[in-house]
Amino acid sequence: MSDLLSTIKNIVVHAARLELMPRYQHVQRQHKLDGSVITEADMAMQDHICASIQQHWPEHVILSEEMTQQEQTQALQSDKPVWCLDPLDGTSNFAAGIPYFAVSIALIKNGRVDLGVVYDPVRDECFSATNQQPAQLNNQLLMIEGLAPALKQSTAIVDFKRLTEGLALRVIKERPFASQRNFGASALDWCWIAAGRGHIYLHGSQNLWDYAAGHLILQQAGGYSITLEGEPVFKQGLEKRSVIAAMDKVLFTDWVTWVNACT
Repeated sequence: MSDLLSTIKNIVVHAARLELMPRYQHVQRQHKLDGSVITEADMAMQDHICASIQQHWPEHVILSEEMTQQEQTQALQSDKPVWCLDPLDGTSNFAAGIPYFAVSIALIKNGRVDLGVVYDPVRDECFSATNQQPAQLNNQLLMIEGLAPALKQSTAIVDFKRLTEGLALRVIKERPFASQRNFGASALDWCWIAAGRGHIYLHGSQNLWDYAAGHLILQQAGGYSITLEGEPVFKQGLEKRSVIAAMDKVLFTDWVTWVNACT
């Protein structure tokens, strides 16, 4: 697993430096049918990483955000290991010149996430974890135990537009935390909670490639997460998943209790 992790980290970092950063602030963009932004960089990253994976592990399957839904479904139905890739998480930020975006990739085997990597090329920060090893940031252990404040003193990362109106209004009016942020790249949000740059997290709707790597990294750093419905966040499927998360168990319990009282 260590060799596999090292190899995929090298692939992701090399691809981002070669395909992503030279295009940053020189963006050619289009819009998908759902109105979201896609750039030349998204496709260049996908092509580069997919080719590298096929070279190293030709027996593996790839599921990428920029594939068709039919291709994604077929990948998840395979009995082979599946690489779940978001070649550019935070495309709107990237296209607007906002320095908060990342590459995210996870290895799914036997119905669970075995490995996750999230790379922030602006800060040259590579977050990673396996289900057998603690989370790391640039090869240094990422442990947040004992660092969490009380809920009232916490910093929250909240994506309001993907919450129900009732929950969003309750969060705004009652504000059970000290301050709130919303950065616009879900995979990186998970990692910032894992690094203690935020303390609690709330998001109403994430795709598999948004959370697969990040949720493992937070878990292996000592954090906790669950859906608004009380289920584990990871599910091997394409349906969107909600997220309540926090950097330690006591804070997580208090945050979940507060959110549940609103729903």
